[in-house]
Amino acid sequence: MDIEEKQADLIDYFVKQAQSLTGASLAGVVVDATSHPSLFAFSEILSVPNVAELQGTEHSKYLDLLQLFAHGTWNDYKSNAVSLPILAPDQVRKLKQLSVLTLAETSKVLPYDQLMQELDVSNVRELEDFLINECMYAGIVRGKLDQWRRCFEVQFAAGRDLRPAQLDGMIQTLSSWLATSDNLLLTIQEKIRWADTMGELEKKHRKEVEDRIDEVKKNLKQADMDLRGHEEYSEPGVMDYEEDRSRPKRRRQPLV
Repeated sequence: MDIEEKQADLIDYFVKQAQSLTGASLAGVVVDATSHPSLFAFSEILSVPNVAELQGTEHSKYLDLLQLFAHGTWNDYKSNAVSLPILAPDQVRKLKQLSVLTLAETSKVLPYDQLMQELDVSNVRELEDFLINECMYAGIVRGKLDQWRRCFEVQFAAGRDLRPAQLDGMIQTLSSWLATSDNLLLTIQEKIRWADTMGELEKKHRKEVEDRIDEVKKNLKQADMDLRGHEEYSEPGVMDYEEDRSRPKRRRQPLV
């Protein structure tokens, strides 16, 4: 099962849990969801009315926590740690994984120094172990560790939840893509029509050439037949002339 299928099943499970619980029990669902090693998308859980109703209650910090895991990073947590629940080791690891995905959204070449600063990692060996064991083995990123250049080259990264501020940009990008696709389709259709027209002209030209060849063959055949007929008609005269030459000539009598 790939990461998308895992995500779908887990999201469905936690959404159903959130729909049936409130208060402290719902806060427990938030903790479980943000701790699960295979869940990296949280917008669907955030959209559950019961979760939104945590706002302004004694459990509102769990709503803030869920929003952080949906859109934030490890640095965001450190900046707001006093107003958020203390994270368990699984949650810390998850938030650092999500931080790598956020960095991969803006650049496909991530310097080791930047990653170590963002993830609070003290050395290259620890960083590479994290990228291999917690990111690539988890299936959320694929890439190449370049020790010579001290960077991680991202080849694939799973997408994070869409932040509200990104919606307009996403709509604009999709609209531009749609317009480009429409123009490309029109161009392809024009090329197809041109190819069809040229094909018809080629077929017409080929037919004309074939008809001309047939006509020339017919004329040549008729000329050959006419020539043969002429030879057959003139042959007896040749024979008579030869026969006449073979006869002895008469002596002419002298006139008296």
